[in-house]
Amino acid sequence: MSRLTKAREHTVRNRTGRAVPAWAVLTVVCGGQFLIVLDISVVNVALPSIRSDLGLGETGLQWVVNAYTLTFAGFLLLGGRIADLFGRERTFLFGLGLFTAASLVGGLAQGPWMLVTARAVQGLGAAVLAPATLSIITTSFPEGVRRTRAIGTWTAVGAGGGAAGGLVGGVLTDFLSWRWVLLVNVPVGAVLLVGAVLCLPTNRGGLSRRLDVFGALLVTVGVAALAYGIAASESHGWGSGRSTLPIAAALAGLVLFGRLQSRAAEPLIPPRLFLIRSVSTANTVLLAIGAATFCVWYFLSLYMQNVLHYSPVRTGLCFLPHTVAVIVGSKLAPRLMSHVDGRLIGAAGGLLAAVGMAWQSTLTAHGTFVGTILGPGILMMTGAGLLMTPITTAATSGVPAADQGVVSGLLNTSSQLGGALGLTVLVTAAADRISSLPGPAGAEEALASGYSLAFRIGVVFLLAGTALIALLPKPVPRQT
Repeated sequence: MSRLTKAREHTVRNRTGRAVPAWAVLTVVCGGQFLIVLDISVVNVALPSIRSDLGLGETGLQWVVNAYTLTFAGFLLLGGRIADLFGRERTFLFGLGLFTAASLVGGLAQGPWMLVTARAVQGLGAAVLAPATLSIITTSFPEGVRRTRAIGTWTAVGAGGGAAGGLVGGVLTDFLSWRWVLLVNVPVGAVLLVGAVLCLPTNRGGLSRRLDVFGALLVTVGVAALAYGIAASESHGWGSGRSTLPIAAALAGLVLFGRLQSRAAEPLIPPRLFLIRSVSTANTVLLAIGAATFCVWYFLSLYMQNVLHYSPVRTGLCFLPHTVAVIVGSKLAPRLMSHVDGRLIGAAGGLLAAVGMAWQSTLTAHGTFVGTILGPGILMMTGAGLLMTPITTAATSGVPAADQGVVSGLLNTSSQLGGALGLTVLVTAAADRISSLPGPAGAEEALASGYSLAFRIGVVFLLAGTALIALLPKPVPRQT
């Protein structure tokens, strides 16, 4: 009997009612998450080639990146609620199909606006897809060790996608064309679509199919405007109307959204979710942690190429240890959590990442791979891997299955907005430091000093987020 029970625990039922191994479901949803995170960073190395090929100016080039990140951040909450109301499997298939089709159009783009539009649609597809990936896991695996390990794998794959973006983008751009940083999504997306049809459990959503359309538009425009204002401040400054007006409008819209949601019969984000301490605390932690960790790839890429004069491919290869470290940390966390309070694991991971970032802040114009990149990188990424799994597990524990999608959307939104805000603050601080130091004769030293300051500020964000972990509720012991 115990063997039969164990076997059933390792399977789920697909749309035809056939038992499918749980690892197959996990593989498909993690593949979708990998594509989402990969496309946040994969185009960065390809931007010079895109500019020369399509004739983009600096503003247009910025929108190749922002068009994806803004629509991704803006539509995440809507994507999460759609998954809850209309079914996670259907939402996964729609989001992945839209993402794959937009990748094809972007890879074949013949002009700047065709590419920017395709990137925006990619972001929309990713926003629909991302919450579905996590909510499928949390509803397919029971709370406890199995779910924790599954979330650890999901975290590792997602973090690995972010780390691999520089390498994948550099290799494809150098040996094929910039177009392949988008076209590579097409065959991978097609395989995942087939896998989703064959493996994913069917979920028809909630009994009600009513969607708070006005609330969805209000929060989407508000979040997108906030992200736009943050992004605009990097090039126009915080005092410019191009940044302050969108941010002010976004805050006003979000306040109005909150008031309307408290009165709505079927709200987009049920206010009762914020009364769950694990949900509210975990989102605050992710906001602070995202503000620190998103800067790692950005500043290290600039440091290696502008100061150490590494090629794009070499820069990407130097991120391989980071990728391995974050995967190891993410896979180690669930094993430790079966013996130790997850809050302690998360706090230890946050402190380890802070030590690594503090070490990273000592970089100089004459740095070496081993001492300046490898050592700090392993500490930062191992700590980040240990940190993310307990936070995600805590946020999704005790949440009704009908709300798993919107909670997943909230987690992604907090992380993305934290990253956008943190990166803007750090870029502004680094630019001020660089401009205040000597000119061309000491250009490399000035750049290194600016990047160093950014990492020191990142340490403060990391420590703040780590301290908030103490507010998470104590895990409830489970029967074994």
